Amino acid sequence: MPEKPLIHDRDAGIERLLEIMRRLRDPDTGCPWDIEQDFATIAPYTIEEAHEVADAIDRRAWNELKGELGDLLFQSVFHAQMADEAGHFTFQDVVRTMSDKMVARHPHVFGDESRDKSADQQTRDWEAIKAAERAGKAQRGALDGVALGLPALMRALKLQKRAARVGFDWGEIGPVLDKITEEAQELAEARDSKDADALEDEFGDLLFVIVNLGRHLGVDPEAALRRTNAKFTRRFETIEARLATQGKTPADSTLEEMDALWDAAKRGERR
Repeated sequence: MPEKPLIHDRDAGIERLLEIMRRLRDPDTGCPWDIEQDFATIAPYTIEEAHEVADAIDRRAWNELKGELGDLLFQSVFHAQMADEAGHFTFQDVVRTMSDKMVARHPHVFGDESRDKSADQQTRDWEAIKAAERAGKAQRGALDGVALGLPALMRALKLQKRAARVGFDWGEIGPVLDKITEEAQELAEARDSKDADALEDEFGDLLFVIVNLGRHLGVDPEAALRRTNAKFTRRFETIEARLATQGKTPADSTLEEMDALWDAAKRGERR
């Protein structure tokens, strides 16, 4: 029996996906859209797919998660194919680099270090290894290597954690709360000044210190905001549904009516 072509062999694993990607980028027979892409144009899709993975996990949508993880894997394959074409590295180089990194960062699993340590100690050891890696890359500053492309809340959290590791941090939550009050006052003053740049600046300062509060409370700001977004969506959809039973839409209703329905939706969630 003749062997199946690789792209039609459903049991071929990652090699099948790599071949599909190579064919899509083939300058003579590939897909025109895929051929036109470069790292910069694909990067936004990579970020989007990572968020869709997080969304599926938040919703515990396990059947969807399989597909979302596949979409994210495809982004890595796409970038690696473009890198291969440019002579930078191959997909196998990506795999080798990650495998080497995981072995090096887990000496308590793959080396001769003891596993008899707490999760907190392992986290500190992990950060120490990463700091040594950054030093090897001539990244001397405490904030070096925090990616600019991260979502702003996530990057703020990482910047603050890095600064805290070298002692630039409040030791307790009280000063953080005081700082929130201070920044809120400065935001109000910027609003009154009608200075758009100052308003954006002060608003950013307030968000940054809110992230700091979350860090001190052990709350991930990105996860917390995703949760609140989902809650807002759920409650607003309840308002729309209840208005629809009256033959109305939000645009046909008063704020007082919608506030009352919002409160009823909150009470319903607490039962």
